[in-house]
Amino acid sequence: MIARALKLSAFVFAFLVLSSCSDDDDDTFANVTVNGTMLSISPSDFVVGDRSDFNGDIDASFTGNGGTAIRIFSWNNNLSTADYNADITATSEGSFQIIVRDSEEAVVLDRTIQGGTEPDSIDGVTSSGASGIWTVTIEVTNFNGDGSFSLSEGN
Repeated sequence: MIARALKLSAFVFAFLVLSSCSDDDDDTFANVTVNGTMLSISPSDFVVGDRSDFNGDIDASFTGNGGTAIRIFSWNNNLSTADYNADITATSEGSFQIIVRDSEEAVVLDRTIQGGTEPDSIDGVTSSGASGIWTVTIEVTNFNGDGSFSLSEGN
């Protein structure tokens, strides 16, 4: 009797877990990975503090299957500018946007790459800003494809 009850409980538990995780109506996603770490911080979760999430060069990638995501991280930049580079391989839909703010929250970079158009890459040097902990916002919107971006302390 106990074995039967345990089997029934296990079946009910498995059914509830599997049915609650199933999402057949929406297979879209968008992921952002920085220096090997998948970012899960959204704008509502982010609090600017006195420590950075990353030090040194940023090497990041993103993928999407029609999804939209906004991810934010902090980065320690000891200089007043940053070198940046971004490249996408995408269908005609979607976009990639990078916004970088200096330690005083001034926007030093705001660039977008639109899928299916040229150029499909951007690079350069940010505007001059205050050194310290910078905030980087990555937004992929209805993005189909993949891409990468990098940041490093400027000259």
